[in-house]
Amino acid sequence: MLFQRVITALLLAPLAILIILLLPTPWLAVVGAALFLGALEEWARLAGVHKASMRIALLVVAAALFVLLWFAHAGALVPLLLVLGVAWWLLACLWLGRFAFGAAPTPENRALKLAAGAFVMFPAWIAVIALHGREPHGHGWMLLALLIVWAADIGAYFSGRRFGKRKLAPQISPGKTRAGAYGALVAGTLVCLVGGWLLGVRGGALLGLAVLAVLTVAASIVGDLLESLMKRHAQVKDSGTIFPGHGGLLDRMDSVFAALPVFALGLWLLGI
Repeated sequence: MLFQRVITALLLAPLAILIILLLPTPWLAVVGAALFLGALEEWARLAGVHKASMRIALLVVAAALFVLLWFAHAGALVPLLLVLGVAWWLLACLWLGRFAFGAAPTPENRALKLAAGAFVMFPAWIAVIALHGREPHGHGWMLLALLIVWAADIGAYFSGRRFGKRKLAPQISPGKTRAGAYGALVAGTLVCLVGGWLLGVRGGALLGLAVLAVLTVAASIVGDLLESLMKRHAQVKDSGTIFPGHGGLLDRMDSVFAALPVFALGLWLLGI
């Protein structure tokens, strides 16, 4: 399993980097929307939408919303959606503390989880546009956001294996430890500082960026845990099987969905 995960990561990471660095923002938005729609289909399955026709209808509506958001994303809409995205992840922390909430397969809980999926996907997609379209160095900031999440994931893995004893959220994800979370925070912050320096951030702004890195990694952990909660409710191990050893799109992007709005809004507030 570990070998499969490593091989898959070695293939996917360079592809993601090339897409971010080479594509203009409108084309990245299209690629991102396609990936997000794939993840949304998996989210709908976890939410309890078992009819293919219903999932297709949801994807059609979501695709139309992506188009509308693209044409309306200028001006105050971007920070508003980013704020809504960050607010959602703060609310999600409360959900994580109440494991049984929404667990029963009722129509009301299904609707609740689908609404949650909208707050997961659309602010994250707007964050992609906001980060990649920044001037200057938008491509670099978008790449740095992903590198922070990847570094946090690696830091959590090795720190958890070496020092992990106390569980972080045993009912939701038994494999995650507090030591792993600390390792994620350290690794993600270090990568953010190096990346920020390379992108020209200096002085007090670099300190602000370090604080933002901590918040971004914390959000990525919440995103990971929320998807784990959804899978526990649905009684499945992975959201999909598209990536050998990695599961589905949602399994690979859960942390990213949570991290992107926090990082994009933080950069906007810091004025970097």
